[in-house]
This record gives sequence, C-alpha cells and structure tokens, in this order.
Amino acid sequence: MSRAGIYGGTFDPVHNGHLITAQCVRELRSLDKVIFIPNRISPLKQELKVSEPEHRMNMLKLAIKNIPYFDLSDFEIKRKNVSYTIDTLHRIKQDYEEIELIIGADNINTFDRWKSPEEIIELATLLVLKRRTENEPDVHNKFIKDAVLLETPVIDISGTVIRERVRRGLPIDFLVPQDVMKYIYDLKLYKDL
Repeated sequence: MSRAGIYGGTFDPVHNGHLITAQCVRELRSLDKVIFIPNRISPLKQELKVSEPEHRMNMLKLAIKNIPYFDLSDFEIKRKNVSYTIDTLHRIKQDYEEIELIIGADNINTFDRWKSPEEIIELATLLVLKRRTENEPDVHNKFIKDAVLLETPVIDISGTVIRERVRRGLPIDFLVPQDVMKYIYDLKLYKDL
C-alpha cells in the first residue's frame, strides 16, 4: 500500500526546517513519500507577496534532488489561480492509496475557513505538527478530534528571516541547503524586498 504525506506551503525559500520536519513526519508515520507542493496563491493569504513560482520550484528541486523519499508536485503552481487543498488532494489521491496532509498547529486553528474541510478529512489523514510554541492547537476546535497530533522538533527558521538576512547582506549558511543558497545568491533573490 502506497502512503504519501502532502506538505504544502509557499516555500519562499525552502529551508532546512522544512526538510527536517518532512523527514521527521515521514519516519513517525512510515510514509513512502513526502510530496512538497508549493502553492501559487494561498486562499487565506492572497495579499502575501511571494517570489515567482519558477524560483520556488527550482529551489525545491535543488533541496530534494538526492532524497528518494521526497518528491515535488507543480500541480498548484500550474493552476495559475488560488490553490485549494481539496483540489490538490483529489489529484494526489489518483496516485496514492493513502494520503496524509501535513499542517501546522496554526493551520488547524483556521481549518474551518478552508474550502471543504469535512471532505479533506475524508480524503486524507490530517497530521498536525504540534510544536512547543505559542501556536498550540485550540482544543475546542471541532476538527482537532479528527487530527493526528505529531510532536516534531522545534526549528526556529522562517522564510521571512532568511529573506531579510539576504536583503541585509547577512549570511544564510546552515539555514538553507547549499544548492539553494547558491541559487539565491546567483539570481540575487530577495535583494529588493
């Protein structure tokens, strides 16, 4: 039976925290693959300015190129409009018998605002990354009973911090994979934020 974890986000840029989290979830849940799916436009963050999809895809390709249990999907990028998780799950379900949706504790707290949350739970096991942070899942959230809470390492790396460091000319060693760092520097990404 093939089992895949779906890991969506902006990945602007993909960083070592994403990779460590994906590795941890894969091991805890015995997944065959973790599929990274960068979104084009997040429904709840439509005003968010992000890098070109091509750059985010290229950085993900570089980050996971030698990791056989990580994969990448351009499904949401190709849609050219708002990315709804339910549509992505229907697509991925064609290739995998079981799918598990990886989300953060902050996302479960807004899950009722997602498109078709009940159907999402029917299609996929909902994995909530429960980190020891201020974003603990709301125990009164009606979807928490359907979720699997996973303790994952707290890795305090964010795309916002990385982009700001690049803009200010500060090093980003150890925050992103070497090939991703080279890509950012070669293409002068994040210089004009």
